[in-house]
Amino acid sequence: MRTVMLEKGKWYYVRDYGRDQPPTLTFCAEREAFGEPRVLAFDIECVKQPLKFPDSKVDPIMMISYMIDGIGFLIINREVVSEDIADFEYTPKSEFPGPFTVFNETDEGNALRKFCAHMRELHPHVVVTYNGDSFDWPYINTRCELLGIDLKRETGFAPSTSDSGQYFLSSATTHIDCIHWVRRDSYLPAGSHGLKAVCRAKLGYDPLEIDPEDMTRFAVEQPQLMSSYSVSDAVATYYLYMKYVHGFIFSLSTVIPMTPDEVLRRGSGTLCESLLMVEAYRANVICPNKQVDDVSASHDGHLLESETYVGGHVECLQTGIYRDDIPVKFKLKANALQGLLDRLDETLDYQIWLEGLRREEITNYGAVRAAIAEKLETLRDNPTRSEEPVIYHLDVGAMYPNIILTNRLQPPAIVTEQTCAACVHNQPESDCKRPLKWMWRGQVFPASLQESDMVRATLEYENVPNPEPGAPPIAFLELDPETQNKRFRQRLKEYCQKAFAKAHVTKSEEKTAVTCQRENPFYIDTVRAFRDRRYEYKRLNKTWAKKRQTAEVAGDASALMEAKAMCVLYDSLQLAHKCILNSFYGYVMRRGARWYSMEMAGVVTYTGAAIIKEARALVEGIGKTLELDTDGIWCVFPRCFPQDFTLTTNLEGKSKVSFSYPCTMLNVDVDRTCANPQYQRLDVGSGMYSKQREQSIFFEVDGPYKAMILPASTEEGKLLKKRYAVFELDGKLAELKGFELKRRGELKLIKVFQTEVFGEGSDSPFLKGEDLASCYAKVAEVADRWVDVLDSRGADMEDEELLELVSEQKSMSKALEDYGEQKSTAITVARRLAEFLGDQMVTQSARAQSASMRPTLRKLAL
Repeated sequence: MRTVMLEKGKWYYVRDYGRDQPPTLTFCAEREAFGEPRVLAFDIECVKQPLKFPDSKVDPIMMISYMIDGIGFLIINREVVSEDIADFEYTPKSEFPGPFTVFNETDEGNALRKFCAHMRELHPHVVVTYNGDSFDWPYINTRCELLGIDLKRETGFAPSTSDSGQYFLSSATTHIDCIHWVRRDSYLPAGSHGLKAVCRAKLGYDPLEIDPEDMTRFAVEQPQLMSSYSVSDAVATYYLYMKYVHGFIFSLSTVIPMTPDEVLRRGSGTLCESLLMVEAYRANVICPNKQVDDVSASHDGHLLESETYVGGHVECLQTGIYRDDIPVKFKLKANALQGLLDRLDETLDYQIWLEGLRREEITNYGAVRAAIAEKLETLRDNPTRSEEPVIYHLDVGAMYPNIILTNRLQPPAIVTEQTCAACVHNQPESDCKRPLKWMWRGQVFPASLQESDMVRATLEYENVPNPEPGAPPIAFLELDPETQNKRFRQRLKEYCQKAFAKAHVTKSEEKTAVTCQRENPFYIDTVRAFRDRRYEYKRLNKTWAKKRQTAEVAGDASALMEAKAMCVLYDSLQLAHKCILNSFYGYVMRRGARWYSMEMAGVVTYTGAAIIKEARALVEGIGKTLELDTDGIWCVFPRCFPQDFTLTTNLEGKSKVSFSYPCTMLNVDVDRTCANPQYQRLDVGSGMYSKQREQSIFFEVDGPYKAMILPASTEEGKLLKKRYAVFELDGKLAELKGFELKRRGELKLIKVFQTEVFGEGSDSPFLKGEDLASCYAKVAEVADRWVDVLDSRGADMEDEELLELVSEQKSMSKALEDYGEQKSTAITVARRLAEFLGDQMVTQSARAQSASMRPTLRKLAL
């Protein structure tokens, strides 16, 4: 078998030699532009029975809408729709045109045949759906089977089952189900994965919506409105794909050795491993076997139940409302500010060195130094002060990947004494062993190894139920090893519970991992390539953002449209690379990974936590720390704290350099503690290793921001982690983390309240009021209104509106009978629905139920 290393998305010259020998492919370097595939996005609308989900066995399809290359088509089933529909246009925004040609077909069979025939005629390279794997394609497939239409023969699409579910694929056409991109790569909250919510968030307009219970009726009574609704989903799906998903999947597909279908649907860890296997092949590195758990592993004379490492450090330190126009009381530390003054020259020299300059090339060094020193001296001499704050987020850019690159961390490089003893480089002058700390955490059984052996010996003499129904019991040793281990650990847990009154003991221990600085660098080279490519896309995104601003000022419509499109493209590409880049860390702890290393993962998180803790110690002396993220710090500084400065030079090509002082002061400390002086590279020609100093971990600054809101916990003495709201200077909501508004399910009442209280701009009560007291009063006005609703039990509301507010959405992934005797609100609702709507309501899997509060459940049952 011949391996040909071809890159997707590139052009090649093909020379055919007939049947005697294979063709040759030569890379076409002069042709860089990507090929433009034909893209077809479609959506279907079905008849449904009242209060039921559409059933593909009995409910026909009434409309099929699709767009290809910006041109729309709508197929009408006249058996359901009451009148012929004329051609029309649905254009929700000027940038998303939607001219539609309508085909009025006599019945469902002709409608489906028309769709299949037109698809063959159009011959799209990419077919796009939204949740098409789970709904549209299976529904069409079932309806075609009932009507005697062979879907695979007509279109080439057929169901394909894998470990993660059923997909519809074709050997000739790529199927992109955008919901997979939304779930894995869009960074939208879990509660905003529906097409309508994604449309609002990504395309920036409110789509046409119709209550599902009205759709079948509207097909008869208001067919034109229903037609507009049908095509609205096709328009949203098409432009969502073209604007965000296409460049994303195309970019990943050019570097990952998988089909676009797999790149879309596989987890980021699987994509990461596939990429590593290709890079290992290129580097002549043998791919290791998949990791297998050691079931007999022990720690300190006790059998291990599980083991892991201590992850990143997250902590909430303050609560309340912080606004840039409301003074904050600061208690600064004079010695911390004096330390910054003492290191001021070192700090500025470091920034100058980072920019590739020398101090003698800076023309205003003295003025910048004096300005910073004056501000620091003022703060040092008056450490206790009440002053308007500046709100910043200081975060480490691509922290985990850069920790990996700085320390040359890769799974094969984690070595033991035995590994080094057999190595030809095991000499003191090699300086290739870099010790790094990490924190191990494990759960062990309280029983000793001798007691564990006793429990196993007892089991080995027992008979156990036969896995085969109706078969006689079998000996324990006749079970497969995995089942034996499960039964043994269950018995050992029961023994420990009786003998020690606890099933396990948690232990933590600081360990040291030794990293080889001369290991083949294929892993870190792969990480570096992804990081640098992402940095390039981010740089291009910023460049086009400036062009966009210029076009807006100049009023150049064509340039503005181009700049907007390029901003979306490069933002999508950098997000694609961010997804994989962040997976290189998590992948090494993935069960079954080929390159598995708990030590490496532990070193990465331990180093990251140490960086954040050290930065916190400095920030608390010169400001106030609000929240610690895994890779950053939310903080406030006094407004007079030195912030942004510009160094001017006597060089023509680089006349000035701007920098953020808060970032630079943190980066100096990071460089001092995290730089790797042992980093080594191999000169292939001479076979010699050269040593260098490596450091690519840097803080970046986000902000300043208008306000940050950190809610208090309902429990005294506790603070809520990862729960805050941040507003931009223009009043827009920059970030909302941890609130019910962003979650799947949750009471509608809570979501409506939070929507009001976090309203953007002047609408948000958090941005109103002249001081803290009046700000809290404005927020209280909104809260009091909803408390009154609860206290009065919605006396002033219509029953339908009240029921909507006290309901929450829950999804049941299995049929009701599969839950057995389990209890939950959703299961109770499903059972009561079956009582008065029939058992067929709860026979299907993946059924979404509306689970209300208990008083509402009682009404429902009645």
